[in-house]
Amino acid sequence: MLPSEFLLLLFLAITALVIARLEYLFAAAMLTGIFSLLSAGLFTLMDAVDVAFTEAAVGAGVSTVLMLGTLSLTVREERQGKTRILPFLIVGLTGGALFFGTLDMPHYGDPTAPIHQYLAPDYIAGAENEFGLPNIVTAILASYRGFDTLGEV
Repeated sequence: MLPSEFLLLLFLAITALVIARLEYLFAAAMLTGIFSLLSAGLFTLMDAVDVAFTEAAVGAGVSTVLMLGTLSLTVREERQGKTRILPFLIVGLTGGALFFGTLDMPHYGDPTAPIHQYLAPDYIAGAENEFGLPNIVTAILASYRGFDTLGEV
């Protein structure tokens, strides 16, 4: 992991912890927008520009506006209730299951991963021939992923 990726991941974790501890809902809404922008930066560093664009537009833009609109109709501070254990247990079990499910995945960027053996060669061979674009990433984003990205945005 690159130092810049590690730094953004650290900022994401700190932002998430601060959001979880805040009682002032306006600050929490603003920090979720910052969280989305940090996520978009991390996606950009991982060369997932289309996902970064969607995260910035939807996560930081639309979601923040919707949260602020909701806050204009509600109270400004969270009312503390009693702590319930069941939601924490469900989140912990779900997170553990998701983590366990990733243990047999290939490492990030592994050239011997199945995706690089079957699908990627077809994209590489067909990108310039089918679309006439010399940049493979642009060809894939503009054509193969175009409808998917449009649907995400």
